[in-house]
Amino acid sequence: MALHFEPSEFEARRERLTAKMAEEKLDAMLLFAQESMYWLTGYDTFGYCFFQTLVVKSDGSMTLLTRAADLRQARNTSTIENILIWVDRPNADPTLDLKNLLSDLDLLGARIGIEYDTHGMTGRVARLIDNQLASFGQLVDASYLVSTLRLVKSPAEIVYAKRAGDMADDALDAAMKIIAPGADEADILAAMQGAILARGGDYPANEFVIGSAADALLCRYKSGRRKLDTTDQLTLEWAGVSAHYHTAMLRTVLIGEQDFRQKELYSACLQNLTAIEEILRPGSTFGDVFDMHARVMDERGLTRHRLNTCGYSLGTRFSPSWMEHQMFQAGNPQEIQKDMTLFVHMIVMDSDSGYAMTLGQTYLTTDGAPEPLSRHSLDLLTA
Repeated sequence: MALHFEPSEFEARRERLTAKMAEEKLDAMLLFAQESMYWLTGYDTFGYCFFQTLVVKSDGSMTLLTRAADLRQARNTSTIENILIWVDRPNADPTLDLKNLLSDLDLLGARIGIEYDTHGMTGRVARLIDNQLASFGQLVDASYLVSTLRLVKSPAEIVYAKRAGDMADDALDAAMKIIAPGADEADILAAMQGAILARGGDYPANEFVIGSAADALLCRYKSGRRKLDTTDQLTLEWAGVSAHYHTAMLRTVLIGEQDFRQKELYSACLQNLTAIEEILRPGSTFGDVFDMHARVMDERGLTRHRLNTCGYSLGTRFSPSWMEHQMFQAGNPQEIQKDMTLFVHMIVMDSDSGYAMTLGQTYLTTDGAPEPLSRHSLDLLTA
């Protein structure tokens, strides 16, 4: 089997899940998030673009309902023993197969938790499930039950997070070797992704962000490449990925002559990230982190140019996003605990001047000061 963790690790996760289910009085869970299935069993696939679900009963027994194409995928990459196949054909309704499975599992009239808020469930599937199971049992939105359990990382998971951080550093080293006036964004991107793959890393759950000139102000990947000008700015957001565990980084590199405004924006980002490091520890909440971010940016007159989040939890994720549900947002009561991997990002997009400045890295929380998962300093990068 292609498992990245020992059987005891998976068993400990299953025990944590069933304990939480008992607390929530759930007789069963229907897992649709691929990262939930991977975390619980090791099941590794992109087959979640089609209908599939892992049924977990309160006694810890598990049954996967999926397509034939993923039968061997599940056998080879997971601890799942019971696998059922629904037949894909025109106008197929796999939720009928699911209903029959739940009946066979003696779950008629049960209280069933469902992961609705995931890319592994389309709106059509949600409607079919609700229609099919409305009179079968009590359906409960349990979208964040497993993702909350995944917030605190085990020692084995931390090994992968740190390895991913090393890969992210290698990617930045590869990029900085070629970033210069006239350099092609395509070569920079190829060097970064190549450095990670060469270390045995994975593809990221979303594309790396790369943009120069006016596109340096974009927070998302877009198609198209250009060559750097003599005076330019280049925003990079990327992640090292090991066994699907992501460690993200964010930088804006200045090429050639630097404007005072760019240095001013960098100063604000550095001040902010440094201030957040002082509260990124147990005793604070995710909302506290955002409040610090907003306070520093607003005091620097950057209210219009900042975002309404300043980071999020990281871990094992699948396309289309490496972002976890838990974000640094105003009022988020989620408590920071030891052994979380948290990505903190400063993003300033000054459309008035046309300048961008970003600064961010992933931290492992401890009992005290957070540990950066990068060997690089937070110094302004120039070429």
